[in-house]
Amino acid sequence: MTATLGTGQEAGTPALDRAKLVVVGNGMSGARALEEILTRGGADLFDITVFGDEPYGNYNRILLSEVLAKAAGAAVDNEDADGWDPDELYLNPVDWYAENGITLHAGVRIVRIDRHAKVVMGDDGSVTPYDTLVLATGSRSFFPPMDGMWASRTELTPGVFGFRSLDDANGMLDHVADARTAVVIGGGLLGLEAAAGLQAHGLAVHVVHPTEVLMNQQLEADASRVLRSKLEDMGMHMHLGVKTSEILVTDGAVSGVRFTDGSDLACDMVVVTAGIRPNIGLAMVSGLETQRAIVVDDRMRSVDDDDIFVVGECAQHRGEVYGVVGPLWEQAAVLADVVTGADPDAAYHGSRLTTKLKVAGVDVAQMGVKGPERESDEFVQFSETGRGVYQTVIIRDGTLIGATLVGDVSKVAALTQAFDSRSALPEERVKLLFDLGSADDAASAADLPDDTQICNCNGVSKGDLVGCVHGGAETVSACMDATRAGKGCGSCKGLVREVVEAALGGAGAEDPADSYYVPGIPLDKPTLMHEIRTRELKSLSAVFATLAPEGREDVGSKMGLTALLRMMWPHDHVDERDGRFINDRVHANIQRDGTFSVVPRMSGGVTSPDQLRRIADVADKHDIPMVKLTGGQRIDLLGVPKEKLQEVWADLDMPSGWAYGKSFRTVKTCVGTDFCRFGLGDSTRLGIDLEERYKGVEGPAKMKLAVSGCPRNCAESMVKDVGIVAVEGGQWQIYVGGAAGATIRKGDILATVDSHDEAVRITGRFLQYYREQANWLERTYDFVPRMGLDHLIAVVVDDVEGIAAELDERMQEAVDAYVDPWAADQQEATPGQFHDALPMVPLPQVPVRSSEGAPA
Repeated sequence: MTATLGTGQEAGTPALDRAKLVVVGNGMSGARALEEILTRGGADLFDITVFGDEPYGNYNRILLSEVLAKAAGAAVDNEDADGWDPDELYLNPVDWYAENGITLHAGVRIVRIDRHAKVVMGDDGSVTPYDTLVLATGSRSFFPPMDGMWASRTELTPGVFGFRSLDDANGMLDHVADARTAVVIGGGLLGLEAAAGLQAHGLAVHVVHPTEVLMNQQLEADASRVLRSKLEDMGMHMHLGVKTSEILVTDGAVSGVRFTDGSDLACDMVVVTAGIRPNIGLAMVSGLETQRAIVVDDRMRSVDDDDIFVVGECAQHRGEVYGVVGPLWEQAAVLADVVTGADPDAAYHGSRLTTKLKVAGVDVAQMGVKGPERESDEFVQFSETGRGVYQTVIIRDGTLIGATLVGDVSKVAALTQAFDSRSALPEERVKLLFDLGSADDAASAADLPDDTQICNCNGVSKGDLVGCVHGGAETVSACMDATRAGKGCGSCKGLVREVVEAALGGAGAEDPADSYYVPGIPLDKPTLMHEIRTRELKSLSAVFATLAPEGREDVGSKMGLTALLRMMWPHDHVDERDGRFINDRVHANIQRDGTFSVVPRMSGGVTSPDQLRRIADVADKHDIPMVKLTGGQRIDLLGVPKEKLQEVWADLDMPSGWAYGKSFRTVKTCVGTDFCRFGLGDSTRLGIDLEERYKGVEGPAKMKLAVSGCPRNCAESMVKDVGIVAVEGGQWQIYVGGAAGATIRKGDILATVDSHDEAVRITGRFLQYYREQANWLERTYDFVPRMGLDHLIAVVVDDVEGIAAELDERMQEAVDAYVDPWAADQQEATPGQFHDALPMVPLPQVPVRSSEGAPA
């Protein structure tokens, strides 16, 4: 990520005519408040400035557990990473702020408010005036006092982590590779999510919780027991009713924890999820009333200052502080109504809490009270521990006052509606939990009242979704884009689909956008390719002008279209650089600190002393902070600034390894017959020939290959997009559709061939068919099952459709069109290609490890 300072001069009326709105806090609450303000015409009313501690745009903290659990690289386009799209994490990337006329100071902490002068002061020395100030400072991890927790007054002991920010998640990702055992202190939601994420990396995970009830803020004892059983079945170790007294430290790093009974548990890392505390230090030093958080009135204003508004976890309203998103969205809407004047009398009256979560893969929903509180309360309870299902409802005076669902949350929408509206309940209370000959789910979705909240994360009601449909949205995805429903934790996507489909005319309503190759052009891939070919459209501009609705360009479609055009017109497509992702523009992989990694080609993983010396010289000359072997048998030069890329390429004088972009990347090999006593085929030679032939060929997604010299499979060929294994009799088995990243799949045998040349030919034909038929970003592990192995064998091997020769011919065209980008693109082809067009803020650099494993 790169922190960018936007100009704030692009939207609305001239800045001099607008009041100054400053938002302190760029988390989910602050950004949501901004969105609500913009929706009410805020860009015309205010000159808006945002300060955020973190050097990023606004991201979805709910997805941090996925960042940790994905187990496939960091939130960057890493060569070894599979299946993670960092765009999914960011609600508003830095470009969004500039596009909306907002000046963003990412990585700047506001340290004081001068309420008399009406200015905020940053830790960078800046002084920024405001007319209206919004505090959305959120909360931080709570670290209970404990020996061994801290290495200094400000730094945790190495191996101890909180779990609150993207940096926390990335810090753990950096650490897990060298860890085997983790202790998570705290068995609440965050703790269990952290535990699941660490377990996904293969660590033995111990959860330590001071009470016998997991998630005791949400669940009662019986529900907790079912959840515990489910988690223990997954391999987690639970220590309930146990307190940690000390973190054990050896040689300056975590080595274990000690419990209050004196027993020890050895571990390599500790994650502390013992609760959160609102960030109220800024308010305190600035003279605002604080108790548990910053005290606000019903209009979300500080009780001390009418020009200062507060929203989110740092706000205390009528004694309550909320830590889930639903109330925060309600607060943001009221704040925006008041600030913009859209409804000056808008008031927040508190929220009834309903929570729907996926905890370590287990669905959990809870609302209201956790159990009966009076003898007269009706209590319906169902438990099926073998299936990990537990459900209760509590009814008082004919009204639903509480419900808990674990493992099966299919009834959560109806229960939430009954809870929120206090509506009449069925005489047979069990119908609240089970369908007893009642209408099916689709009918239930259609029957829900409009104010039923469908997406808790983004506060989207059924009425919002139906309104989208009535406003012209014709697809589920269009409604999701317009409302953000389903874009939080994602657990409501099924219900969102049901509601939208019902509004569109029934459960059978189709979503045509699902078949579009790219979202901006309403055509499936075969039709799109036919139109492009027939009309000879060879540039992005031409495709948009001819085929997009009203000729509108769509940013989200550009990468997919660019790859398609380069595949279809390998020799004469018109290269428009804005159609490329940053990695493709500079032929290097952007890293999370804004630097790049450079990977020269080593075909088949083979190199020479001369190449090694050159790489070492370049690393020395340019002070490359890290030189690392990749999973694809190459050498990665990490930490290269963008403006140094041309120099590094020139000094290397080696071809590009294409370790970026959606293209053919690498062929991993074993030594085969060269040195191995078991080698049946020359895997090294075949790997080199494959990589030399198909290098840089673009596709709908990246393509990784491997060749193994025998079925011992040292090159991991069976889990690659295409893997080739030598077998007895001089034959080669060709596997397709394998994966070993976030998705694990053993490849299917496409063919067994008799020669090296036949293996090269069939591989190329399969890849060309994949390039022409796969959806954008569809990896082979999804493509092969979708197309069907029998179909692929019939087309690619047996040529039953008679297109094999054409596939071979088109792949040959792509091979002939190869140009090494480092050799061809040494001069700056477009303005700003190798330097930053906007003023940049230096980002915290990735800590570089020494060869001994410790940060250098």
